[in-house]
Amino acid sequence: MTQLWVWLAYRRAKTPVRDLGATMPLNQPGGGVVPTEAYAVYSALYQAPMQEPLVFSEDSLTDIPQVNGSCLRPTAPQEQEMTDAFVAANQQSHRWEQKFSIPQGYRVLAHGELARAQTCTATHGRDVASCGSYKQLRYVRLLGVPGFDHAHTRALVSVIKSCGHLCGSGGIFAVEKTGRTWQRSATTDFTRDCSWMY
Repeated sequence: MTQLWVWLAYRRAKTPVRDLGATMPLNQPGGGVVPTEAYAVYSALYQAPMQEPLVFSEDSLTDIPQVNGSCLRPTAPQEQEMTDAFVAANQQSHRWEQKFSIPQGYRVLAHGELARAQTCTATHGRDVASCGSYKQLRYVRLLGVPGFDHAHTRALVSVIKSCGHLCGSGGIFAVEKTGRTWQRSATTDFTRDCSWMY
């Protein structure tokens, strides 16, 4: 009986961490196409040329890492606005189309092609026959739908760089519109805990 009370006291003393997968499920099917405004944000972030092919998944995908419930730490009304908009925008998975304006060019992989590309990056293209078109590919980028503030001058975005099963990095970060273009905002406590790697 004493053990039961000790266990109950221990359970009550622990602060429960919400399972965001249950309370805020993201990436559910059925979201339709990505809103047009989202393309300008990511296009601006990928203006610098890269030493590798730029490849995006057709399906939007995001994750909010759980750090005591959520990695996002909004402290100002504008940050809370972006957080709510980001969660709402990503509750369903949306479909990216060939609408980015990126000088070096890019590919958008359909759902069926994504798994093959990830396998090829994970095995470094050992299967030459099926991996020929992914030969120089290092990452497939999975993008979340931006969550904007009411003025649409700041937003939260999400990028996951996948190099195969349990290989990659990602994060959620804030961006802001300066003039007519978007750029990454300085990191603050709002998104500081929202980067990960495995």
